[in-house]
Amino acid sequence: MSSYWSLLRTPGVARIIAAQLVARFPFGMLSLAFLIHIEHAYNSYATAGIVLGAMSIGQAIAGPLTSRLMGRLGMRPVIIATIAVCAASVVVMALLPLPIIGLIVIGFLAGLSTPPIQPAVRTIYPKMVNSRQLTPLFSLDASAQEIIWVVGPVVATLVATQVSSVAGILLAAAFIVGGGIWFVASPELGRVRIPRSRRKLGVVLTRPAVLLSTIVGFMLIAACAAVEAGVVASFGHGSADSGWVLAIFSVGSLVGGLALGHVPIGPWALASRMLIVTVGIAFAALSSSFWWLSVTLFVAGIGIAPALAVLFGIVSASVKFSDTAEAYGWVGTGQLIGAALGSAVAGFMIDNYGPSAAILVAAGFAALGCIIPTLGRRWHPDLRGRDASPIADTEPVQVQPS
Repeated sequence: MSSYWSLLRTPGVARIIAAQLVARFPFGMLSLAFLIHIEHAYNSYATAGIVLGAMSIGQAIAGPLTSRLMGRLGMRPVIIATIAVCAASVVVMALLPLPIIGLIVIGFLAGLSTPPIQPAVRTIYPKMVNSRQLTPLFSLDASAQEIIWVVGPVVATLVATQVSSVAGILLAAAFIVGGGIWFVASPELGRVRIPRSRRKLGVVLTRPAVLLSTIVGFMLIAACAAVEAGVVASFGHGSADSGWVLAIFSVGSLVGGLALGHVPIGPWALASRMLIVTVGIAFAALSSSFWWLSVTLFVAGIGIAPALAVLFGIVSASVKFSDTAEAYGWVGTGQLIGAALGSAVAGFMIDNYGPSAAILVAAGFAALGCIIPTLGRRWHPDLRGRDASPIADTEPVQVQPS
């Protein structure tokens, strides 16, 4: 724990972590708030899953594009523009009585305009700390972001069930604007400029570690999305129990991230962490009681933040600095496509076979996320005793005064 306190005392680290957490907080609320809102309006989890899937597909397309634009236009202009469009789209979905096709289209636009906060902050981190601190910083960040998934679902569920689902969505929109402004105002965004990449869009995926991270991230987040839908369906949209179970799921991830943050990243790191997730979710499918789901999903959560930290670390160590934002954009795209597919498949299974079927789907995704890095371990960098910083560009990186 002393190394985490040392990191937080590094100038700017605590501030940028807090700012990006608040800016991304609404995305811990929106999926559940929209799931409750749309299911209540149309009496169909499948419809809700399709709309959430459209939103996730929009986010997936935007990931590498907006990340690459930050190298051309700068981080602040791109993030400000996307904040405005995304917040407006979310408000329209909450307030206007749209047909299903309208919700799908506006949801896609909201996803397409998701502010690229995560690629921006992942790109900034290597310029804020020394190489020895970078891997623990990725672990701390992956753990801290679980606050989004601990508090977000609880807030979304409580507001949506006790006030209204519209109020829950509007609260998330307020966070998009307020948190985004705080992040954009952070001086770190003015001190680092992402060099323009000389490669064509998508070439960074030829890096084996980036492709591996993208595929495994897809499986991990698909599993989480299916778990979320299954838990909500288990308790119904009128109960706050689903929010508490999902919060406990995220607490497990927070605990795992802090406990395993210092474990060296070897070639089996990703597979071993995904094995924890797989076992926990598989046991969760055996019962839909509150306490059983809470305990088993807590265990499953222990592997999530450590797996994400490994994804971030092996990507950072495998690409040039000018390509880091795009690489993280592709990793994010994989995760968001996973969220889309996980939500859609889980919604179909719930409507036809019940909530436990969605948990089984989640276990299947997690198992694939364990098998793939096992088979592809030769692509997995061994970072034990190695620098996890990005590969230096041949041209100087511009550092601007704040």
